[in-house]
Amino acid sequence: MAGFLKSAGSFLLYKEPKNTELGFELLETAQEKTGQDGDGPPTPQKPLPPQAHTQKKKTSKAPLSVPEWNESRKAESEYCVPSGSDDVSGKLCVSLETIKQKFLIPKNQDIVIREFKIGRKLEAFIAYVDGMVDKQILNLSLFPSVMDKAALDGFEGGSAADYLTDNVLPVHSVSKSGKYSDIVMQILNGSCALFIENCNECVIIEIKGFEKRNVQQTLTENVVKGSQEGFTEDLRTNITLVRRIIRNENLVTEIMPVGNTNHSSCAVIYLDGVANPAVVGEVKKRIQSIDTDFIMGDCMIEQFIEDNPFMLFPQILSTERPDRTASFLMEGQVVIIANGTPFAMAVPVTFFGLFHTSEDIAVRWPLGSFLRLIRLVGLFCATWLPGLYIAITLFHNEMLPTELLHSIAVSKESVPFPTVVEVLIMEISFELIREGGIRVPTAIGQTLGIVGALILGQAAVSAGLVSPLLVIVVAMTGLGSFAIPNYTLGLAVRLERFLFIFAGAFLGFYGISLMIALLSYVACSMKSFGVPFFSPIAPKTKMNRDVILRLPIWTQKNRPDEFNTLNRKRQGNNQKLWIDQPKKGNQGEGGGQ
Repeated sequence: MAGFLKSAGSFLLYKEPKNTELGFELLETAQEKTGQDGDGPPTPQKPLPPQAHTQKKKTSKAPLSVPEWNESRKAESEYCVPSGSDDVSGKLCVSLETIKQKFLIPKNQDIVIREFKIGRKLEAFIAYVDGMVDKQILNLSLFPSVMDKAALDGFEGGSAADYLTDNVLPVHSVSKSGKYSDIVMQILNGSCALFIENCNECVIIEIKGFEKRNVQQTLTENVVKGSQEGFTEDLRTNITLVRRIIRNENLVTEIMPVGNTNHSSCAVIYLDGVANPAVVGEVKKRIQSIDTDFIMGDCMIEQFIEDNPFMLFPQILSTERPDRTASFLMEGQVVIIANGTPFAMAVPVTFFGLFHTSEDIAVRWPLGSFLRLIRLVGLFCATWLPGLYIAITLFHNEMLPTELLHSIAVSKESVPFPTVVEVLIMEISFELIREGGIRVPTAIGQTLGIVGALILGQAAVSAGLVSPLLVIVVAMTGLGSFAIPNYTLGLAVRLERFLFIFAGAFLGFYGISLMIALLSYVACSMKSFGVPFFSPIAPKTKMNRDVILRLPIWTQKNRPDEFNTLNRKRQGNNQKLWIDQPKKGNQGEGGGQ
């Protein structure tokens, strides 16, 4: 019995064996050395190997006399030992050792440090990340200029950094910094850092040249009419795409750092004089308050700054189209573009704004209004249709015509499952097909979605697992969800659909009515950066002529009232001046007669 207890105790209180062959071992705490309960005898310390005593004897030194000690201290002070201060040292060797320590050189092998002499006289070195600078500019323009024998011919003393910045360096963007922390961040962002002997400032040379994806057609927001350009993963490229559309000096771009460890960055863009300063300040405050090690793109920033993280509805609108981003800025919204993802976020946003697309403004107003109504019909089908089908077939048969009711009853005779299980099987199967079509390569993704849905529906009907009418209901539901232009809203609708399915299965129309009232209450209580989510309907505000229906563009004189912009007016009183102007051709013809 004692042996069994001992074996069980050693199994439960297992300790990893010490590996002495590797030359190191994990240190145990005092409690572990005396046993788990602290009752066992202390573990005797292991004697040191003979090599340790030998090394200790070799490193020991005899006491120095006072003159010898002073001479040794003087010699040590001449070594290039970093002081630990964040200020750039005037000694080049100190800066060199500091940069090597901060970038863990020589372990870190993608940091390039190139030592040379400026004008063959002045010691200097340059540091950059391999692969993030334009080597053609570096080799053919920068180095030949600073290493030329006549580079310092006009230098008569003072700061060599100022002289090089004003007279020698042939690049478009040059700045100076006196802090190592700022210099390190600039190097990581793709710039070169030039350190010069006897200079307390470093010259930051911006010659970024890392590989990036070219501007291509959008993948998630395709349109027939309108711009075909989409954002890329590079922040500077995305900002340029927006500025190409809005060529206004009041367009403000503020670059803000995010991520404590990966040190990413994002841009807060707004139109000064139009956007509400309170909204701009709130956006910047929320981004600055993000305290996390890793931020990758706008999707992570969205989850940190949204008002109601537990709500299904999206409170921030995401787009990958520069033209749509420009329209948000002109409406008075604030746009956030993060580095690393080809999307931009716009705040604040309303429920009806999630149904707008850039193609609405590219077509005539009757066609744009028709497209929006189709999307709303798709929303209703994607949210309520399966729940209504269950409620009618289980609780409200009297609402169906006799012929249709008889047809449904006949088709369900061979189905062994209840209606709820039947609907869940088809809905989950459809979701699996849709998710699988997204994850597989594009060449076979569309084929998998179409063929999989057809084969699965036909096979399920032939096997008697589901009724033919249910296949039509599920197909209409899927088409309705595809008509929703916003991807995040589409995901929310797909989840809400299951809520309505269970509500209709338990309480029929009464359950669906309760679920509609609950979701309406939740949506009306939401806010996006201070703007009610269901405005301008709940609460009632001044209605813009571009909310549900897209009325003629010349009637949209004012910006949305719910955004509370500084400049409410975006059009003049008479936009079509050519109507009131007399026709010169007719006047000339009449004068000739």
